[in-house]
Amino acid sequence: MTTDHFDIFVIGTGPGGYVAALKAAQMGAKTAVAEKHHLGGTCLNYGCIPSKALLSSAELLHSIQNARKWGITVGGEVGFDWPEVTKHKDKVIRQLRGGVASLFKGRGVTQFAGHCSFAGAGRLVVTPSDGPARMVTAGNVIIGSGSVPIRIPGWPDDPAVVCTSDEAVHWTTLPKKLLIVGGGVIGCEFACMMAAFGVSVTVVEMLPSLLPTLDQDLGKGLLAIFKARGIACYLDTKVESVDLAGKGAAVKTRLSNGESLEFDRVLVAVGRRPNTDELELNRVGIQTSKRGFIPVNDHLETNVPGHYCIGDANGRCLLAHAASAHGVAAVENALGHAKPFQSPIPSAVYTFPEVAAVGLSEQEARDQGLPIAIGRFPIGHLGKAMAARHTDGFVKMIRHRETGQLLGAHMLGHNATECIAATTALLHQKASMQDVAETVWAHPTISESIKESAEDALNMGLHLPPRKIIRVPVGT
Repeated sequence: MTTDHFDIFVIGTGPGGYVAALKAAQMGAKTAVAEKHHLGGTCLNYGCIPSKALLSSAELLHSIQNARKWGITVGGEVGFDWPEVTKHKDKVIRQLRGGVASLFKGRGVTQFAGHCSFAGAGRLVVTPSDGPARMVTAGNVIIGSGSVPIRIPGWPDDPAVVCTSDEAVHWTTLPKKLLIVGGGVIGCEFACMMAAFGVSVTVVEMLPSLLPTLDQDLGKGLLAIFKARGIACYLDTKVESVDLAGKGAAVKTRLSNGESLEFDRVLVAVGRRPNTDELELNRVGIQTSKRGFIPVNDHLETNVPGHYCIGDANGRCLLAHAASAHGVAAVENALGHAKPFQSPIPSAVYTFPEVAAVGLSEQEARDQGLPIAIGRFPIGHLGKAMAARHTDGFVKMIRHRETGQLLGAHMLGHNATECIAATTALLHQKASMQDVAETVWAHPTISESIKESAEDALNMGLHLPPRKIIRVPVGT
């Protein structure tokens, strides 16, 4: 068996793995990656990128269907060509895959195509689908194997009818009636998308709120928007059973509230699990949690020195941009530039309007016993929002009442996923709420709502009814 040695060996080429490999090569390390499937991992092939390509078409269709609000008349029947919609999605995927391959080539990163597993500490076996296995040794190993959708045991094993997001982003046809099990990020994005394409959508979430991992006010706000669009939402409800009426026929479901409903298709969006089962971690002694995640320290190192884990597989934050940041940090730590990973990670939900958040939610802050003050500002009060007719949503800011420090920012509204970058940078710099309020924000913009919400948290707002009269002596 042929053996090659590398300074850094990366398992997986998702947004964590490929960035780690590029960073290692940039820092002069002899670097290799192994990928079992397509370059780019879940994000590029089954997650972030294809779903956003589809969502962009859905949002445009939604805007055209509501064009009269803007004083625009569209002649003829407004429709869509699903094959053309998916064609664009597939083109974007191909372009980005090619981009990753080109970057690897340009940086001199060695690529192995095949399944990768451990043979021991710093020793790995790569088994391609059509060739002999190869032994690889490495001074440092970075695990970026990602995650896969959770499938519900006992439910029909027919991905054409009972699907996960992996299948849904590559549907060749659309259902007429769709059940989405799970009202988290994936469930809400698909609900918004499918409803825009004319699908009758029902969302069932077992917890009391949509987007249950985010601030509760965001879920409440999005629920109101969904209901206005005819998206049926069942909260505090479970899907007790899913049965196929016949090959290719309707899906019969029973809910915990006693209702029985039928659908053409079911999308299971109840979360993801780590893709670590086939790595043979026992051969190197890397510990895992009960759910299969790989615990790491603040340097993203596992319990085995020289072996790091980034992205979804470590369970800290299942987001693509978190994985990329982890990848850079793990490489820097592996190559002796030791520094803990402490950056705040923003969340982004690409419904329309969008949802975004960073830092502590109100409930998280209260659970920690922190004395907090909360500022709110409705997006609809902004001149830009009124002019552009994007008036849904709000901004919510949380500060420490005693220290004044910014603790969290939460947004529902147009371009929220872009606006959140400003508060993420401020949070990273440990800015105070006073700093946010004193920053000059361009007018007219949606991002002004951040300043307005910060001023409200300080009881300084000028564009909301006053909470109390503040008298400032003049001439003193």
